[in-house]
Amino acid sequence: MRKIVTVARLWLAVTAVAVSSPAFTNGHVTPRSVLHQLSSSSKVLNRTELWFDQTLDHFSPYNRAKFQQRYYEFLDYFRVSDGPIFLKICGEGPCSGISNDYLGVLAKKFGAAIVSLEHRYYGKSSPFKSLTTNNLRYLSSKQALFDLAVFRQYYQDSLNLKLNKKGENPWFFFGVSYPGALSAWFRLKFPHLTCGSLASSAVVLAVYNFTEFDQQIGESAGPECKAALQETNRLIEQKFAKNRYEVKALFGAAELEIDGDFFYLLADAAVIAFQYGNPDTLCSPLVEAKNAGNDLVDAYAKYVKDYYLGSFGTNVQTYNQKHLKNTTLGEDSADRLWWFQVCTEVAYFQVAQANDSIRSSKVDAKYHLDLCKNVFGEGIYPDVATTNIYYGGTKIAGSKIVFINSSQDPWRHASKQISSPDMPSYLITCHNCGHGTDLRGCPQSQLNIEGDAQNCSSPDAVQKVRQQLVEKMDLWLSECSQPTTDG
Repeated sequence: MRKIVTVARLWLAVTAVAVSSPAFTNGHVTPRSVLHQLSSSSKVLNRTELWFDQTLDHFSPYNRAKFQQRYYEFLDYFRVSDGPIFLKICGEGPCSGISNDYLGVLAKKFGAAIVSLEHRYYGKSSPFKSLTTNNLRYLSSKQALFDLAVFRQYYQDSLNLKLNKKGENPWFFFGVSYPGALSAWFRLKFPHLTCGSLASSAVVLAVYNFTEFDQQIGESAGPECKAALQETNRLIEQKFAKNRYEVKALFGAAELEIDGDFFYLLADAAVIAFQYGNPDTLCSPLVEAKNAGNDLVDAYAKYVKDYYLGSFGTNVQTYNQKHLKNTTLGEDSADRLWWFQVCTEVAYFQVAQANDSIRSSKVDAKYHLDLCKNVFGEGIYPDVATTNIYYGGTKIAGSKIVFINSSQDPWRHASKQISSPDMPSYLITCHNCGHGTDLRGCPQSQLNIEGDAQNCSSPDAVQKVRQQLVEKMDLWLSECSQPTTDG
């Protein structure tokens, strides 16, 4: 994800695991920079763009407007006679191909085709060239779910025509983070259109004050690293009170005029290490500096500039509300688009805890609400109660959905972590298991070919959960398969 933002920068995903912007920093599930690092052809199964006409407003009987929506297909492993179709959902960022992660392994095992649909408004699938607040009124998870349903029918009909056959192939949906939530919600709302769903690191619970997020970061960091982070934050605020401009410049973020934006950047920089399976990248230099009596602020500034803004690829402008107010469609529009979804549907406000916090108290609910108002205008706020009533939150009443989370991932506290008979929930436990480990392997900030789990501190834990997924897929696909007949 070029950057995947957290939000509320959800970190919640790239977006589905497809080659898209990382998503969830700044309101996203995964940082938007991650998947843009896919340059090698071996990391992508297919980049060939395909298009179809999508309905703009699925809820109006009068609006017949259409827009072009981008998608991809991968058929190398497809068993033409009766193979399943795996739909990989793209999320809050550009979708520029089908990444070669563990889904490719599953497709080969099951003889499946893979198709991947870009989320409306993101990447090249925008209905408008101007992203004014009014023009964003069709951007929602509800519209996106209907997009998937319409696309699924379109693709099945096209495939039948191409292969001169009738009937339906068995379908299975996949998603990570916000797309993971879409995968679960799709099975909930359209159970007749998919045999089952994988909801990986799926943020199905809209949360207003998401204090559990930082609690998990503290637990994942461990006592020593957590203490170093908290002391670092205290020292930064002390220096900031004396000369804010000097401190912002030290971190390469002088352009962030709003103090809350700057402190959000600092918090996200720490979060990303745990969310994407690189805890030692952050903890080792901070703990070493603390034990040696060196300047913790300088050590953290080096980490932020070298790793978060450097090799990880985050752009400081992601946090700049001036940038978020830009309504011109461009390659960085995902920042504004995801914040709109955050500010209207899901919140995921990552706020400082009253006690024992690892982030500045300036990052509170008021900061988020002020951002929503400043960027999108009066009357924009996240109606999390309605979102949870509509989908059920962690009490989602679906069936044949596999929920998988990872022990170090703070987003798991917005996911379903308790198993039920027809919706198993699995937790992968290991030192560097983060967002989407089941499909992406370890770490997730650089894509591992075929989701290689060997770099996970406990590869056996990953493989065990993957085997449990395969068993559920095998059962559910067999239960809903129906023979196709030649035309």
